[in-house]
Amino acid sequence: MPTQHATPEWYASAVRPLWSSDVLVVGGGPAGVVAALAAARAGASVTLVERYGFLGGNSTQVLDRFCGFFTPGSDPRKVVGGIPDDVIGELFRRHAADYHMCPYSDAQLITYNPEVLKVVWERMAQDAGVRLLAHTQVIDVLCDGDRVTGVVAASRGGLVSLRAAAIIDASGDAEVAARAGVPYEGIEAGAVQALTTTFKLINVDTERAGQVAPGELHAMMAAAHQRGEYDLPRHGGSASLTSTPGVIATNLTRITGVDVTDSAQLTAAEIEGRRQAMEYVRFLKEQVPGYERAELGTLNTQIGIRESRRIVGEYRLTRDDIVRRRPFDDVIARCAWPIEDHHASPDTRWERVAEGEPFDIPYRCLLPQRVTGLLVAGRCLSADHDAHASVRVMAQCMAMGQAAGAAAALAAGRGILPREVPVSKLQDRIRAWGALI
Repeated sequence: MPTQHATPEWYASAVRPLWSSDVLVVGGGPAGVVAALAAARAGASVTLVERYGFLGGNSTQVLDRFCGFFTPGSDPRKVVGGIPDDVIGELFRRHAADYHMCPYSDAQLITYNPEVLKVVWERMAQDAGVRLLAHTQVIDVLCDGDRVTGVVAASRGGLVSLRAAAIIDASGDAEVAARAGVPYEGIEAGAVQALTTTFKLINVDTERAGQVAPGELHAMMAAAHQRGEYDLPRHGGSASLTSTPGVIATNLTRITGVDVTDSAQLTAAEIEGRRQAMEYVRFLKEQVPGYERAELGTLNTQIGIRESRRIVGEYRLTRDDIVRRRPFDDVIARCAWPIEDHHASPDTRWERVAEGEPFDIPYRCLLPQRVTGLLVAGRCLSADHDAHASVRVMAQCMAMGQAAGAAAALAAGRGILPREVPVSKLQDRIRAWGALI
């Protein structure tokens, strides 16, 4: 277990105390920003640390659509509400979002302009009074016994320490939890989902391109790959319309067997992802109607990561739980998204669970074992591989962030640990915001 850095002496002296807050959130993705908003709206002082120069994580670096807000099928029903609705509402107010049916999961998505969303995230955080610290990478934790009391971060001005009464790890890769000694499952325990480099194409004849059905596109990919004309490791994925005329957003590439917590492996994956992206661009331009004059518009800021570390928490959500729709007294979020497993094969395993009806995500999945003072939110929750493949999508990450932020504020305000928060009080608070539990 890390200590307060009594040794080495040079390290302790190099760390400059910066800020103390009621709640510290590490990671500015959808889970982290909503967690910070929730904690601030509950009256806590909040610091949010993000390693990039903008907020949003996968929502602004990689993708342009929110999955998981609705049940699948022809009569979609909302399963996530509250602060996430405020985010969506602000995007619609700025004419930067629209509804879109997913042809693969038969579910309603919300597409948006990720550049506008960058501004929405930071404006909402500032309006709530969240103190933002960008361009800052957490590299270590501070502990008092088994209680996590803060982090050490590399900032532009050197090493700094940030302390808080309650800390939320929304890093996606469980960076804080792992450094604090929380047990977790990752690539060592078996296969993790593939990575994807997304890209956008401009100058597309979207009317003609839209006439190519997903199944037809996938068959064209497989045939072109089998002929040896193109190196297309994935014969699935999507090339979808966006809110911008003539622009198509893709989710096509596939890089497998990568431990993203290893910088050398992640670097190689980034390079391979861009190589694949250029091959898919070539295929689309040469083989698919509507793409003849298309050009590469953008590549994602960072490769899209679906799964890395999953903590071992007070409860581990399982495949059996979601298939059977097991109810939990400590439910803090709900999900109806299918099991979406981007495995090593050229296709993707889609499996609708519980006949498309929503199932519960319990609070205990956000509480790590072996340490106190720490919560997680987002895709590093405690879940097995199949359950994780359903609940990792962004609407559910935001819902988990909402609960984690509210719980952290309650813990800090009452001087108790997150696991001591009365669940009924937590549920009352997020229901008052509009959470659908």
